[in-house]
Amino acid sequence: MFYYYGRKKQIAKHYPIPNYDVIIEPFAGAAAYSFHHNSIAKKVILIEKDEKVANIWKWFIHEATERDIQSLPDLQPGERSTEFLHIIHAATKMAFAFKRIKVTPVLARNWEISRRVFAKHLHEIKHWEIICGDFTEAPDIEATWFIDPPYLGEPGMGYRHSSALINYTELAKWALSRKGEIICCEGIGANYLPFTPLIELKGIAGKTSKEMIFYKQGSRNKQSNILDLIEPGRSGNRLLLPDISV
Repeated sequence: MFYYYGRKKQIAKHYPIPNYDVIIEPFAGAAAYSFHHNSIAKKVILIEKDEKVANIWKWFIHEATERDIQSLPDLQPGERSTEFLHIIHAATKMAFAFKRIKVTPVLARNWEISRRVFAKHLHEIKHWEIICGDFTEAPDIEATWFIDPPYLGEPGMGYRHSSALINYTELAKWALSRKGEIICCEGIGANYLPFTPLIELKGIAGKTSKEMIFYKQGSRNKQSNILDLIEPGRSGNRLLLPDISV
């Protein structure tokens, strides 16, 4: 829905489609997976521990109108802002430590794109729910669980509630006890769940990074061929998603 460090907007289409009527994101962030797969018929529950991020969702879901979105001011390169919604549009993990930011041309462009997205899609998220709290406060119900925590180690540092504050062994136990299907995201090197490669991304200066995934089918799709869970036309990606029953 908005720019955010670590969001899954560009690769949301590569994850298995949700097979349940409820999607739960216990590390919500910008909720790119739910936003990509959302329909009016699906219930979406977001859990976000960072109060500032949760408050953004509360505003969008409970208060904001199309007129409010249209009245959001432009950002001009060179000016400074203390608005958190502006700051996170810098799309850097350092943004969570900033109290004030200088608007760059990139930030101004990101903000303009987001305003158009907000105005176009605001009505689609009004039925969503937001809980400000720890991932363990998510309702214990059958759902598609999209679990995208701060990645283990250095990649997950920088967030206000960073990887240094997460017990990944306990997170793994909690994830495996969820009802329904489980999609858990990570980076290369994480081993608290049996992750497999999802996709390789090209970054700046030719650098590449690998996105990893753990997937556990729910009872609703236990008999499905795993490739059927990928959006039509995506089979060429050769995604390796294990059928792990626990």
